[in-house]
Amino acid sequence: MPKICILIKIGNIELPDFPLLLAPMEDVSDPPFRRLCKTHGADMMYSEFISSEGLIRDAIKSRQKLDIFDYERPVGIQIFGGDEEAMALSSKIVSTVHPDLIDINFGCPVKKVVCKGAGAGVLKDVDLMIRLTKAVIDSTDLPVTVKTRLGWDESSINIDEVAERLQDIGVQALSIHARTRAQMYKGHSDWSHIARVKNNPRITMPIFGNGDIDSPEKALRYKNEYGIDGIMIGRAAIGYPWIFNEIKHYFKTGEHLPTPSVIDRVEAARNHLMWSMEWKGERLGIVEMRRHYTNYFKGIHSFKDYKQKLVTTDEVDDLFSVMKEIEEVYASYEFV
Repeated sequence: MPKICILIKIGNIELPDFPLLLAPMEDVSDPPFRRLCKTHGADMMYSEFISSEGLIRDAIKSRQKLDIFDYERPVGIQIFGGDEEAMALSSKIVSTVHPDLIDINFGCPVKKVVCKGAGAGVLKDVDLMIRLTKAVIDSTDLPVTVKTRLGWDESSINIDEVAERLQDIGVQALSIHARTRAQMYKGHSDWSHIARVKNNPRITMPIFGNGDIDSPEKALRYKNEYGIDGIMIGRAAIGYPWIFNEIKHYFKTGEHLPTPSVIDRVEAARNHLMWSMEWKGERLGIVEMRRHYTNYFKGIHSFKDYKQKLVTTDEVDDLFSVMKEIEEVYASYEFV
């Protein structure tokens, strides 16, 4: 019998069986980076999170984050905030640029977000979370999804209640980071809570797991062990967009794709730089790319001088020359 491919549905969006999603990450998940991840196998992606207050104030930085492109689809725009009216208005503004869905961030643990009663701060007030979500749902025709954490801290893990109540008001998928707010990004991520949500017979919306997936083996183990519908990958994709196709290949064959060579890494960095300049303008594209080079060239011996050149060179032609030189010098380099 032919194998039946089960699709994951979010509204009208059809994703492949067990999709791999790129997590929304501030100052990382911009269009150039998303394009790179899409090229290397990400099934769905999200914008950086956008402040609802910023959108309403017409803050330039917030508005710029609304840029999405057809080659990225399906793509979601993620918003956060602690005020119902602001969230409702943001939902309307976001809908005008026609993403495939709107995602709400109830997971960001960073103090400046939490102090505004947004992000993971809402975990302390589930009634408010529900009101904020309903305000977004009532203001758009797009599917609305949520990203959140297990709870505020170890003694107040409330993800079971949160999942049921979000689904009841019309949320169409839930991504759960398997830590509490108190843990920030440290300590052990506990996916058993996500499995419990997924196994709840009342839950019919897709449940995606997030937290610490950094290898094909771990992705497969968590897929089998926790029964989730897909995985959201964040930090492991920074400087390493190959992780998406590596996981897919491992799922299919049980084998590893070859480790990206230095030439592959230079090509990725070069594309990232070119697309950054296209989107941000040459000067800003060059400057903001500097924080990414360390990640692309991690683990290469005696690379310090080239890294220094990459982060101090101001002219685009000179940068491309440095990259060309790296390709030539490290052409036969093998990662151990």
